Amino acid sequence: MSRDANTGPGTGPGCCPLYHEAVELIGRRWTGAIVAILMEAGPLRFGEIAQAVPELSDRMLSERLRELEARGVVVREVTPGRPAKVAYALTDMGVGLQPALSALKAWAQHWLDEDRRRAAARIN
Repeated sequence: MSRDANTGPGTGPGCCPLYHEAVELIGRRWTGAIVAILMEAGPLRFGEIAQAVPELSDRMLSERLRELEARGVVVREVTPGRPAKVAYALTDMGVGLQPALSALKAWAQHWLDEDRRRAAARIN
């Protein structure tokens, strides 16, 4: 039995470790929302991101921003002054997610909206 170059022992056909890693990174709770907001609005301060996603706690936002920064998806830009201004922006790596996030959004609008309509029709 031959193996694809993207699979290893025990991973099964078509299970790419890099794909899995990407899904785990972007699929973490609130991460997609943070990336989408930065993609849409450009560099934002912590409070602006928090305001854009009001359900997101400051602790979770801080944690996710640190993770995204450590992975190279987000950069933390500090402008010196009193007080110093800190903004978060997507790196080229983060901007590279745009086609994938757009496709996911289109899929969600089509399929999840359709699923909600079917569920509502069953209730009525």
